[in-house]
This record gives sequence, C-alpha cells and structure tokens, in this order.
Amino acid sequence: MSATDVGPAVKALWWLVLIRGVLAAVFGLYALFAPESALLALVFVFGFYAIMDGVAALVLGVRHRRSSHWGWHVVQGVVSLLAGLVALIWPGPTVLALVLVIGVWSVVHGVAEIVEASVARRTGSSSWGWLLAGGVVGILFGVVLIASPGAGALVLLWIIGWFALLFGVLHVVWAFRLRRATRAIATV
Repeated sequence: MSATDVGPAVKALWWLVLIRGVLAAVFGLYALFAPESALLALVFVFGFYAIMDGVAALVLGVRHRRSSHWGWHVVQGVVSLLAGLVALIWPGPTVLALVLVIGVWSVVHGVAEIVEASVARRTGSSSWGWLLAGGVVGILFGVVLIASPGAGALVLLWIIGWFALLFGVLHVVWAFRLRRATRAIATV
C-alpha cells in the first residue's frame, strides 16, 4: 500500500480519532468535576469489563484445559463474572461497595496469578516473573482499596479522570496531525 493509497483512508477517518479524543477529554473532566455521578458510571463500566474479562478467562481456561494451570483461568473467570454481575445488579449500593468489590477482585486475581506463576515456573515458562509481579501488584492494590474504600473511590476517579483527559488531549492533537499529514500527501 503506497502513501497515495493511505492518504484517502486517513483523510476519511481522522475525524473518528478527533471524536474519540473529545469524548475521552469530556469524560475525564466529568470524572474530575462530578465525581458522584462519574462513580456510578464507573460501576457500570467496571461491571461490563469484569463480565467480558470473565468470559475471556473462562474461554481461555476451557481452550487450554490440557495445560497444568487451566483451572486458575476458570477461577479468575468465575470471580470476574460474579464481580461484574454484582456491580450491574445492585448499582446504587455498589457505588461505594464498588471499591470493595474491585479490591476483593484484585486480591483474588492477584493470588490466582501468583499460583499460576508458580505453576508456570515449574513447567519452565519464561513468563512466570511477569505473572508473579502482576499478582503481587494486584494484591497490594486490593488491600489498599479494602483498607480505605472512601479514599480509594476518590483516588480511582482522579486516576481515571486524569488518564481520560490526557488520553483525549493526545488524541485530539493526533487527529489534527493526521489531517495535516493527509493534506501534505495530497499536495505531493
């Protein structure tokens, strides 16, 4: 594919990058300046994410049931599915409890990753160190959220808000650079 072939495609799609950036920036500002309602939105986002993560982990576990650590994928999948369903079924009470749900989920997920790392190390997998590190970080993150759910909710929103705002601004800049690049290609 030559530069002249890419130009029309980018020219036709640069505005999608722009829209994505604007929406992310708006959500970031919303999370920073309207934390109560943004937390409810976070409950729903987490619920859907945890369900999708659970399905993916279950599929992975079932597809690799011949491996020695397939059961841990199934455990992660079931925990993620349950956490997601709890968040979606009881969103009102879950707003503050969301932090506890994420905390417990993170601890269980971290323990499962540490056990999986141990099995992976025994079987000679080179990825065991990353699994171990991810498990330790997951447990520490979960313990912090469980110990202080109110502060944890606020910190989660700040992190998400600043991330979304930065992500949005970068995508807006990128969209205009794409637009400018397509104009430069068109003049060549």
